[in-house]
Amino acid sequence: MTLDTIPSAASDLHIMDGSRRNSTLICAPVMAESVDQMLVQMGKAKEVGADLVEIRVDFLKNFNPRQDLGALINQSPLPTLVTYRPSWEGGQYKGDDKQRQDALRVAMELGADFIDVELKVADEFYNSIQGKKPEKVKIIVSSHNYEKTPSSEEIGDLVARIQATGADIVKIATTALDITDSARVFQVLVHSQVPMIALVMGEKGLISRVLSAKYGAFLTFGTIEAGVVSAPGQPTVRDLLDLYNFRLIGADTKVHGVIGNPIRHSNCPLLYNAAFKSINFNGIYLPLLVDNVANFIDTYNSPDFAGYSYTIPHKEAGLKCCDEIDPHAKEIGAINCMIRNPADGKLKGYNVDYLGAIAAIEEGLRASNGSSNGSGSPLAGKLFVVMGAGAAGTALAYGGKQKGARVVVANRTYDKAKALANKVGGEAITLAELETFHPEDGMVLANATPVGMEPRIDQTPLSKNALKNYSLVFDAIYTPTWTRLLQEAQECGAAVAFGTEMFLNQAFVQVEKFSGSPAPKHLIRDVLARNT
Repeated sequence: MTLDTIPSAASDLHIMDGSRRNSTLICAPVMAESVDQMLVQMGKAKEVGADLVEIRVDFLKNFNPRQDLGALINQSPLPTLVTYRPSWEGGQYKGDDKQRQDALRVAMELGADFIDVELKVADEFYNSIQGKKPEKVKIIVSSHNYEKTPSSEEIGDLVARIQATGADIVKIATTALDITDSARVFQVLVHSQVPMIALVMGEKGLISRVLSAKYGAFLTFGTIEAGVVSAPGQPTVRDLLDLYNFRLIGADTKVHGVIGNPIRHSNCPLLYNAAFKSINFNGIYLPLLVDNVANFIDTYNSPDFAGYSYTIPHKEAGLKCCDEIDPHAKEIGAINCMIRNPADGKLKGYNVDYLGAIAAIEEGLRASNGSSNGSGSPLAGKLFVVMGAGAAGTALAYGGKQKGARVVVANRTYDKAKALANKVGGEAITLAELETFHPEDGMVLANATPVGMEPRIDQTPLSKNALKNYSLVFDAIYTPTWTRLLQEAQECGAAVAFGTEMFLNQAFVQVEKFSGSPAPKHLIRDVLARNT
């Protein structure tokens, strides 16, 4: 099942103004043990930009339905959705279900805008009200699957069952075992003839929460505070609005993202979404937690899925999914950027890692030598030691060769180091041998391993004692900016070059490739500086 059958609207990729481009609401769940605490949270929900609040009364202690709901509904600064979720549907309530349904009827009577009724008891509930429902109140009939996302056929049957109850709004929530699970939900959502909420829970389902606006969902959920969620994988309201530019997402918005695993640490969405908004480009950029690249590419194959960045560990796998490959990327054997040709849908892969990394190292060498940009590279003739023989290491070794450096590849396994060294006419050693490697002074060291990246920031790929032999040390890691390797290199007297510079340099190139417009370089730098 793929997304190529989803109708894609038209094609002006630039937004002429900052107006809202979808009708999808953002609902903030309110969960607290007292009415007063809930009222405080409601005020915060309005402050952060939510459109309505979900009152999770199953969290209240000593709940008095008429008194408590009266206060919450009447004093809420936003429209209200009342949910009284039982434990058998993932909620907190473990009491008598008749009393629970009585409370929902009270919520309708007191003027709630929406109430949520579980599919399992929907017929029973509708029979109990005998068609007597205030016109203002809309009933959401919901189904939650905390184990998996069913097949497209099963989801379609489920939606039909919910519609048959007489629901004003259909809600389905499933669980993502793979990022491609959201595609099945998008298929149903985009063809729905009734208002629908369709979400896939968990980190691998984030795409469903953000792209709900693209595919016409009635609402999505955003939390008031990070980490305080009513279901797994919920972003904050602020992230939806400020990070993902949720109001600017439309049916014709082009989807981009960074493909990796893990991916939660990535700053790419911050930079690219800010850049897209700045240049009025109608695109969204998402963190894409992908297990199998080929499966992801095959599933999301519509023209609207327009381009991707690639990071660890998928740069080589991305190359295998390309229809065309830039010559530099082919020689390196890995990509970090993929663009879909809008004319024929073919995917072309690029590697701009080496451009960003080598530029950062050259800038660092020039700064440490007090020299300005000359005709030659300051790397020319230098002994350039690259730690790591994966995609990033290959890009660095290739870039060093291009600049006239003498390349040495150090890797945990010698065979992999030797294979890369042979490609660039260099020397190979193991990481263990690197500890005592000192053929000359003034060497340049580049770390292309993930050792020292968040969350394991206390680790380093090379001992401090070995760093005294280098004039400059570069670390491709950019979270954190100051890795332990760079801190210890500076303490040993070496100049340092940051992974953030490599990250910025390649970001500039990718923004231009994705949008077709010049990258707003100062803005991208400012956004990264504020968030590192």
